[in-house]
Amino acid sequence: MKTSTSPRASLALLLIETVAVVALLAWWGGWALPVVVGAILLMIMGHEFGHFMTAKRAGMRVSDFFVGFGPVIWSVTRGETRYGVRALPLGGYVKVPGMTWTDKIAPSDEVRTYRAASYPRKVLFASAGSLMHVVMALALAWASLTFVGLPSASHVGIGAFTAWDGQSRNAAQIAGLQSGDQILSINGVGVHDANTLVSMVHSHVGELLTIVVQRAGRDLTLHARPVDGRTIKVAGQPLVKGSAPVGYLGVELSALVVRSSALSAVPNAFSQVGSMINASVHAMVHVFSPGQFASLFRQVGSATTASNPTAQLNRPESIVGVVRIAVQGAQSGIGTLLEILVTVNIFVGMLNMLPMLPLDGGYVAIATYERLRSRRGQRYHADINRLTPLVYAFMSVLLVLFACTLYLDIAHPINNPFH
Repeated sequence: MKTSTSPRASLALLLIETVAVVALLAWWGGWALPVVVGAILLMIMGHEFGHFMTAKRAGMRVSDFFVGFGPVIWSVTRGETRYGVRALPLGGYVKVPGMTWTDKIAPSDEVRTYRAASYPRKVLFASAGSLMHVVMALALAWASLTFVGLPSASHVGIGAFTAWDGQSRNAAQIAGLQSGDQILSINGVGVHDANTLVSMVHSHVGELLTIVVQRAGRDLTLHARPVDGRTIKVAGQPLVKGSAPVGYLGVELSALVVRSSALSAVPNAFSQVGSMINASVHAMVHVFSPGQFASLFRQVGSATTASNPTAQLNRPESIVGVVRIAVQGAQSGIGTLLEILVTVNIFVGMLNMLPMLPLDGGYVAIATYERLRSRRGQRYHADINRLTPLVYAFMSVLLVLFACTLYLDIAHPINNPFH
């Protein structure tokens, strides 16, 4: 007797498998690995959700909404759509009938196919995935600016202290300065850049300076006396040589991280994403250039070349490399991870809009071509089969790029850029 598993039992099995996979990833790569993998899966779902929602709004019939490819792990049907998860989390898809004119569709369903939709609805549906990547990038950039912040050159702070030979504390530590303090003013002069502070300290050897700092949201007034650098040794060497005295406090300055308000972060997020879109366009031109493929071939053929930092700096990465870099970024700070995810979203969104099948941009290009060739009362139907050689050529290029980058990311991974 043939038995079937209930949707509830399948869902419970999926949850158990998910927990097991998360535990395995955490054991293998630490907490950052399941976080990064989960973020990438959410990006995939966001992409497909964009297609799903625009199809529904356009009145198209959505028969499937799946995350992953291969065998079905779990699925459930709600209304006319089957939702589910497949075994290989390498992407996802939303199935709408009538993506080509050769699809066999029942006459009663024809009105709700992709090919029956108007040109604006076709374009919106096809580009919705990439638009969702932009939306996700904006949301991540806003969250980064609001909850994490960015280093600000106008907010000068104490990053660390310099150890002076033979002294347990330097002048800054004696004055009560602490790591993380923001320098607001020195002798009544506002400090909005590091040069202002350095100049005042260098020129006031032995004089008592009044320094106002902000610490934990409170303003504190401290007094420090710069010491002549000619009398100070660090690692056995004097800080400065010469006939003129130069004052030192013994601090290493840093640009403090500043959070934006929820409102001001909105235009800043748009500006950040706009810059990344521009950078991604230039990056794609570089990735698909003959010179880049020649460089990849040289790296595949030579371990020495593949390990060269300069070559690695300009090398595109496979999904393996992206996950590794994202994990390393997460380990160095949540702000770095968010910045990487913004970049990945933008690049994937732009890549999907290349006007070639099977990418989303290919469907936009075909819909546009059909629109231009159509006349009033007579819609032009493009024969996609005539594009088959071009599609195969493009897919071959992508396959070579994928194979080369995957091999290099496994055999010769890029050095951790956050160390």
